[in-house]
Amino acid sequence: MRTYGNLALVADQWVINDLEPHVAIKLKALFPGVPKANKVVTFPATPLIAADLGWFCERYPLRASNDDLNALDTARTAFAGLRAEADRIRATDYTPPLLTGLREGQALREHQARNIELLGLFGGLLVGDEVGKGKTYTAAGAMLLPGALPAAVVVLPSLKRQWQNKIQQFTHLTCHLVEGGSPYELPPADVRIFSYMTLAGWADMFGSLGHGLVVWDEIHELRAGLDTEKGKASMRLGEAGRYRLGLTATPIFNYGTEIWNIMRFLRPEVLGERGDFLREFAPHGSVDGKALGAFLRDQNAFVRERKDDPQPVKVVQVLEGYDEGELEAVEGIARALAHTAATGAFRERGEATRELDLRVRHATGVAKARAVARVARILVEGGAPILLFGWHREVYDIWLEELADLAPAMFTGSETPRQKAAAQARFLNGETDILIMSLRSGAGLDGLQARCSTVVFGELDWSPGQHHQCVGRVDREGQPHWERGEGVLAIYLVVEDGSDPPMLDVLGLKASEAHAVVDPDLGVQAANTDETRLRGLVQRYLDRTGAGEAGQCHEA
Repeated sequence: MRTYGNLALVADQWVINDLEPHVAIKLKALFPGVPKANKVVTFPATPLIAADLGWFCERYPLRASNDDLNALDTARTAFAGLRAEADRIRATDYTPPLLTGLREGQALREHQARNIELLGLFGGLLVGDEVGKGKTYTAAGAMLLPGALPAAVVVLPSLKRQWQNKIQQFTHLTCHLVEGGSPYELPPADVRIFSYMTLAGWADMFGSLGHGLVVWDEIHELRAGLDTEKGKASMRLGEAGRYRLGLTATPIFNYGTEIWNIMRFLRPEVLGERGDFLREFAPHGSVDGKALGAFLRDQNAFVRERKDDPQPVKVVQVLEGYDEGELEAVEGIARALAHTAATGAFRERGEATRELDLRVRHATGVAKARAVARVARILVEGGAPILLFGWHREVYDIWLEELADLAPAMFTGSETPRQKAAAQARFLNGETDILIMSLRSGAGLDGLQARCSTVVFGELDWSPGQHHQCVGRVDREGQPHWERGEGVLAIYLVVEDGSDPPMLDVLGLKASEAHAVVDPDLGVQAANTDETRLRGLVQRYLDRTGAGEAGQCHEA
């Protein structure tokens, strides 16, 4: 039989060399991640790669030892078995298995049972179910898989008690809330609940703690990968576990490349090395979200249950009567920073861009703070309890002053978990109709939907994923408005100056890329390309000086 090159299994890689030129062209066309100039081609020895290589070798046979051919055939058979079992789980006549350990009267929904079986089959899974579709219960059910205990759950600090309550209400499992970042002897418990903030202190212990299932709630917290201490600790935790489960309704907060970092903790073999991932899914710099989303689903690495309930009603309201003096006060320095961001040396451009972002966003928030408070009062006096989202402490202070007679509760980065729980209770008990929340606080928080259906953004975040999370605090099961066929109301209060206009532009661009991965049926929406999230802000101030176009900007 004619052969066209050599194939060998070396350590944990398939190595191909001496390919005939026309076959090398075919191989590199079929596998875009392969560097075009390489004469020796390597692939990780995974069942997926074995299936693809076996298929390629049927058309272009390669020389290989009997042992290597047997290894390839064994891996192909294993992949076919996994795929057949996954197809069974996804079939319309699927029958969920019986899991022992649920409390009487509790049951898993069909999509949750499917997700648990897929996790057991492949060892890692990213669950991107919409906010309120029961991701916590999926995780609790997964703790009943063989070999899943003891389980480790990593959550935001304010959600530790909520996770404990839900697990113990749904199952017979016991929980321990891990306190602080200094290791101590953990008491017997089925589930250990860690905080992202203190995880790094436990990193050296994970190899000996013997976790079966590792769950990362709001796993978008790891989107920076190993560049953070919590990322490094999470990698060690995941490597010591048997199953790895990531939960988030917003797997992409900013740009599509973040998904590579996320999958590295769950199923690193699916997207391969970063260079290969970029060559295959982002050859022109921007991720092909539709192709990536479809690929992750095809590999049973990502699932998403969407809501059939009414979608949120989004209103962008341009405010009048804001304090223009606040923005005028930073006008001079903003123009100078914008000029440096466009023309300075590399380091100067980065520093100037970050400083411009900080100064103008702060000035914008303060300038419109009193106007935002007036809108908040109108809504509350009209009978609508509201969540009011902001970012800067000075903005919060203005809101508290303007709305003092309404006694707002505070749930921001400054409160302890106990104070946040008290604020939530005040709001739910009707002691106040305003809960002021930080844009970056409260992800995963449950219960607010019982009283509130109106979300007000007094300040904006650069990420559409963050806004989605904020709206999700009330846009979830248990929302009374859904029963009436009505969606919750999300109001974005903006001004025509400062940082709001460019932020709105960039938010639209980011959303189109992220949605393509999460909901590929939407496709990639048309949008103007943008080098970074801040270029529009720089350009806005350059336009006022006639200084031309902004150059390369650097993210804050």
